[in-house]
Amino acid sequence: MHTLYNQYDRNSRLTWAYITFFFVFVIGVGYVFAGALQSSVILYVAVIFSVLTSIASYWWSDKIVLSMSGAKELTFENNKETYRLVENLSITAGLPLPKIYVIETSAQNAFATGRDPKHSVICLTTGIIKRLEKAELEGVIAHELSHVGNRDTLISTVVVILVGFVALLADWFRYFIWFGGGRRNDSRNQAQAILFIAAIVLSILAPLFALLIQLAISRKREFLADASGALLTRYPEGLANALQKISRDTEPMKAANRATAHLYIINPFKGKKITKLFMTHPPIEERVAALKGMDIK
Repeated sequence: MHTLYNQYDRNSRLTWAYITFFFVFVIGVGYVFAGALQSSVILYVAVIFSVLTSIASYWWSDKIVLSMSGAKELTFENNKETYRLVENLSITAGLPLPKIYVIETSAQNAFATGRDPKHSVICLTTGIIKRLEKAELEGVIAHELSHVGNRDTLISTVVVILVGFVALLADWFRYFIWFGGGRRNDSRNQAQAILFIAAIVLSILAPLFALLIQLAISRKREFLADASGALLTRYPEGLANALQKISRDTEPMKAANRATAHLYIINPFKGKKITKLFMTHPPIEERVAALKGMDIK
């Protein structure tokens, strides 16, 4: 049986292994493209563009997501019980009290955002507040606070930069070879010709591979937040029961979209069957089994 600490350590190691592999993959893609074109200009331009756009998104991510979701701030005066739950768990976790927002919908879901713990936001739907038991809601809040404490918004931004970087490299490489005269040196020798063919294939497949790595990291961060949340409440059953209840709710989140779907505690698009490789979240059955299999000692 896994202990809470073993589960936490395992998911943390796997996340960083994925990220390390991702860095190596991105460097390899850039090297192949630059070698095929015999120019590093495309590499420098893509780096600058990806970093600038992603940092801008990261800096204002909370405001963008809250505006897109139509969320409104929850205060102590208008919901003392929920405010106290977040406050007490924040103290236990050693985190600053985040701003609390609610989305007016009977659908059950929640997410966390913000560029760092001092600027974090926990957002809950009115449906999840009204329909979960106290221990279950505590589990959900602890999960979201764990995303804040584990710096998942920072990790997500780094991964977005890498995915964007690969996509830009691939797009610009194809543009250069067709419109920029990038093929002029591809027949100088056999090695260069092989490298050029490999780069063309990579320009088609690399963005897909990058997306799959991003989704794999996202799924591991969900497992990590589950384990961290269980450590925080010392009651894995609470979060497990909450996940089961939320997954049985068939009402989709109208406020969610493809850009924000990965933030929610479970996939907000109900009823859509997709293969596991393309899931932003692990299957609920696997998350529940992991939580119920944990030893709190």
